Amino acid sequence: MANTFEENLKQLESIVERLERGELGLEESLQLFEQGTGLSQQCKADLDAAEGRVQVLLQRGRERVAEDLDLSGPPQA
Repeated sequence: MANTFEENLKQLESIVERLERGELGLEESLQLFEQGTGLSQQCKADLDAAEGRVQVLLQRGRERVAEDLDLSGPPQA
């Protein structure tokens, strides 16, 4: 089962903290960096998908407003 965005972000933050401490050997640092890169890409993909969903919802909202206004017919008295 895939991790959630929040789980991936928390794991990425942990990796960044460990790398920033500078206490790891080269090989372990490279492995963590590789893992962090993958997590970063997954987080970006999740954010892009969420942004797409927001855009769809905003568009639907604009369409509903336009339908409610119904500017295509004759003016109502």
